[in-house]
Amino acid sequence: MGLLENKVALITGANRGIGKAIAMMFASEGCDVAFTDLERNDVMEATEKEISQFGKKVKGYASNAADFADAQSLVNQVVTDFGKIDILVNNAGITKDSALKRMTEEQWDAVINVNLKSVFSMTKAVQPIMWKQGEGSIISLSSVVGIAGNANQANYSASKAGIIGFTKSIAKELGVRNIRCNAVAPGFIMTDMTAQLPDYVLEEWKKRIPMRRAGSVDEVAKVCTFLASDLASYVTGQVIPICGGLQI
Repeated sequence: MGLLENKVALITGANRGIGKAIAMMFASEGCDVAFTDLERNDVMEATEKEISQFGKKVKGYASNAADFADAQSLVNQVVTDFGKIDILVNNAGITKDSALKRMTEEQWDAVINVNLKSVFSMTKAVQPIMWKQGEGSIISLSSVVGIAGNANQANYSASKAGIIGFTKSIAKELGVRNIRCNAVAPGFIMTDMTAQLPDYVLEEWKKRIPMRRAGSVDEVAKVCTFLASDLASYVTGQVIPICGGLQI
């Protein structure tokens, strides 16, 4: 029996990177998986096929998590297709980095909308379902820069800090119905995006990390699997950094 046997998870932005790693690990632990990205294409179909190797039900959906009506429609469709939602992972996110003096209103609005409003929209949509079930686990992807800030990332840092405040607030509201709400805060994780950084930048990052290496997407997925499972049955309102000891 896997840690997530007979559970259904909905994961946003899971076509690649951390989201995909979470979807794969959840399925390997016995979970049926619904996941989203902005459009249904060859990449989504390939991701579906990859996740399905674990013998669990999986389906990808084209959805904009930041759109309130779209989020509601998505959740209704997932419940129709899967029967329930036990776990929500708010993973969708973007960056549009810039120094404040050059940051445009569009850069600010886009990052806040995708990273923070999506968490509100998706959580609001699943809340009645989990409330009726009397249980659920909501996991939102924040970041170490949401705790400590980062130069040239005021919009991203603000969005990820907002996720922390939102998570702590809803944990207080929903705990009475056994709905657990937690955030994870990854540090320097190797993804397709970070892999494109010059070697000297990677080395500078590693010097700041006591474990002297970047994290992997699977290491983030492992913590999310713990929070999604009954192993974390008394854990709510928490923010767990996954950063190798990076000073934050």
